[in-house]
Order: sequence, then structure tokens, then C-alpha cells
Amino acid sequence: MNIVNKGKVILAGAGPGDPDLISVKALKYLQIADVVLTDRLVSPVLIEENARKDALVIYVGKQCSKGIHTPQKDINELIVEFALLGKLVLRLKGGDASLFSNILDELEILKQNNISYEIIPGISAAFGAAAYTGIPLTAREHSRGVRFLTLYDLKNVAPKLWEDWATTDDTLVFYMSGQRLETLANILSKKGINPCKGIAVVQQATTPFQKTIVFTFEELKNKKLPDFEFVPTIIIVGNVVNLHKQYNWFEELNTTESYFDNHKNTYQDAI
Repeated sequence: MNIVNKGKVILAGAGPGDPDLISVKALKYLQIADVVLTDRLVSPVLIEENARKDALVIYVGKQCSKGIHTPQKDINELIVEFALLGKLVLRLKGGDASLFSNILDELEILKQNNISYEIIPGISAAFGAAAYTGIPLTAREHSRGVRFLTLYDLKNVAPKLWEDWATTDDTLVFYMSGQRLETLANILSKKGINPCKGIAVVQQATTPFQKTIVFTFEELKNKKLPDFEFVPTIIIVGNVVNLHKQYNWFEELNTTESYFDNHKNTYQDAI
């Protein structure tokens, strides 16, 4: 009788780009995992500096706009294959593990094969973009709520939903919608969005390549939206966007080095 010594699968968020934003728990698993299945948005530096030297690292990224795509079915098969070999498998996702990450497909296959697993949350791209642009997603007298959305399938956005988005005081955060930016701005304008509200386009958030472009809907009457680029993009819409100019700490640094980098010698002397 053959007894299969099943391994374990860790579904973890690595954060939005800055390798220092991974959680301590996810980092500990990265340091001991036998197999790492990683998304393309996970910082390569994070893996190079922390994964075991003998760990098997497999890139299973998806970027449909560029034709780069690892089918979810293939990812599921890899997870099961290595777990059934008794391996500790780290499924490392960009941002958070549960928000726009196809986690349900992976949970289903793990349950079907009776494989043990854990879910470790991560800093979502929305929170990373908001923090690194000085745009609080909720703020007293600006917004009491926030909605996480995507325009991946425009056909399923009903007219009443557009009207709701245009009139709500909630902050709207759009994932995977960079190609729909012009459509988004035009329809919200037609649906009567307050022209004083802002729209922020944040590319490659929390990385040294972060680029933030902010308009009010009034300014969009005379200014052109940025062209779509094949890079991770978050779009934030709402009254809170107007706080960016006042609290934009990241660009004010004029450097990509953190406080810890600038004081490295001090910490080493203390140790």
C-alpha cells in the first residue's frame, strides 16, 4: 500500500512592488519553501535575496495585454503536483492573496485533493498606490467608503451602475483598467460626476519607477489623459484624490532610498 506524504501549500500576497512590503510571515515561508510559484508582479529582488538557493522557482505570470499568459489550469496542476510530492509550495501573488488574484480556483483544487494550505494576506496594490501617492482612500469630510472595481468586462457594467459610480461619495479604485481609462473618464463625465472630483492614474506603484498623474474632471475638459502603458496601473477616483498634492511624500523624497537605507551603518553599529 502506497502512502502519499502530502506537502503543504501557502497562498501568500507579496505586496505591490516594493520588496520591503512583504509580511514577516510570508517572508519566513519564502525562506524555507521547496517550490515557489510566483506572479510576474512580485519583485524579482525579493525572491533572489530571500528564497532558498536550492528552491525551485517557477514564474507563472499573466499579462494578457502583452500575450504573456500562464493558464490557471497549468498553475493548479503545478500546485498539486509538487504538494503531492511532499513539498512545501509557496504560491506567491502580487499584492494581496485574495483580491483579484484567482484564489478561488486554487482553493478548489486544493480541497479536491485534500491538500493542507494557509492563506497569508498582503498589501494590495490599492493600498500601496494610495499610501505612496498620499491619497487616503477614506478621509473625514472626503469619503466614508471605498470600492474595489475592475473594468475588465465593460459589457457587464449596467447604465445604473455607471450612474451610481458617478454620484457616490465613495472612493473608487479600479484594477486592471488602464486600457479603459479614457472610457472610464468619459462615461463618468457624461453621467454627471462632480467636476471637482479627482482621478489619479498610478503606474508601477511603490517602485522606483512609480509615476502618478492627477486631474480633476474639470481639468479633463482641456487636458489629455496619459496613454496606456503595459505596466501595472491603478486608477483612483474621488474627492480624496485632491489630497495628493498636499501629502505626496514619496516624490518629495527625491530619492528611492528608505530611511533604513540611509541609516544602515547606525543600525549595524547598534547590533
